[in-house]
Amino acid sequence: MAIKTIDSLGDLRGKRVLVRADLNVPLDGQRITDDGRVRASVPTIARLAGAGARVVVMAHLGRPKGAPEARYSLQPVATRLAELLGQPVAFAGDTVGPLAAARVAEAAEGDVVLLENVRFNPGETSKDDADRRAFAVQLAELGDAFVSDGFGVVHRKQASVYEIAQILPAAAGGLVLAEVEALSRATEAPERPYAVVLGGSKVSDKLGVIGNLLGKADTLLIGGGMVYTFLAAQGHPVGASLLEVDQIDTVAGHLEQARAGGATIQLPTDIVVADKFAADAAHYDVAASAIPEGWLGLDIGPDSRKAFAETIRAAKTIVWNGPMGVFEFPVFAEGTRAVGQAMVDSEGFSIVGGGDSAAAVRLLGLPEAGFGHISTGGGASLELLEGKVLPGLAVLEA
Repeated sequence: MAIKTIDSLGDLRGKRVLVRADLNVPLDGQRITDDGRVRASVPTIARLAGAGARVVVMAHLGRPKGAPEARYSLQPVATRLAELLGQPVAFAGDTVGPLAAARVAEAAEGDVVLLENVRFNPGETSKDDADRRAFAVQLAELGDAFVSDGFGVVHRKQASVYEIAQILPAAAGGLVLAEVEALSRATEAPERPYAVVLGGSKVSDKLGVIGNLLGKADTLLIGGGMVYTFLAAQGHPVGASLLEVDQIDTVAGHLEQARAGGATIQLPTDIVVADKFAADAAHYDVAASAIPEGWLGLDIGPDSRKAFAETIRAAKTIVWNGPMGVFEFPVFAEGTRAVGQAMVDSEGFSIVGGGDSAAAVRLLGLPEAGFGHISTGGGASLELLEGKVLPGLAVLEA
């Protein structure tokens, strides 16, 4: 896919450039607990400001219901963005209202303005095309060109992602281009052996990517909460572990497909079980085929960590999406740590597929420079791996 770049927009000095960034960061009150997405947005914003553009940043935070909610305000993000850019960021307390118009009108060449959460307007995420278009038209009045740099939302048909690109001259920012280039290495002609590590809570979230990758990857390593549906499909007891009963037959079909000549599906051989979902739970290691009644699996066990790490270190291309256990609890973080460390140790090209995996890298103190690419978009990266067409990218095709 050939995507239009910022160079296609010509001389931007003095122009108002709307930038869709992904600034959806976790907050503890007014404190950002993980600023990875803000840091990732800085290079494109800085490039545009350095070119003399009047940069108007659009983003969302959380899932407000189409109306302002104080807890989802982007005000704390404006403060952090200014610190990272090393220059003031004017914050508009609305999206397309008088405050936004005033802040944009006041902006000089090289200035940066951040609009309030675009999801405070119901038109942003409306299922009605006309509603989204109407909001996009209002946003477009604030700009002369549009740069899409929020990879975490390019899989959504939303006003500030899709419709806006149909109204203004549009191009992809550096972050989106880097994401597409990195993920293309795993989808178009991956160097082999090619290993994909999948975790997280729900197998239903990843059935599409599993089905697609069974014919492309060499090995799929399965952990996290989703593994218990695989174990149940093999006829094993899973105790009180997370289980999607309605997906057992589908998972059994994937296991059969793998046996018939698709990719190898590598499952844990041992599991760390706990008597409750808590950081201080009683816990011990059991065979994956013998989880006791009433206990729940919260991590892959030590033998599985070793086996998973060996497969990862031997691979030339590795994609990881989803933790191996409840990494937020230190005692159940070792499976996730082992996978991440093996990717760091590997000589292959490694991709962390955003979301909880990227958060785990930072929380566990793994060296970010040790990975080939850390994605900012969990859902978008998964859909690319599934082979889907992402509307926010298709609309930028050259």
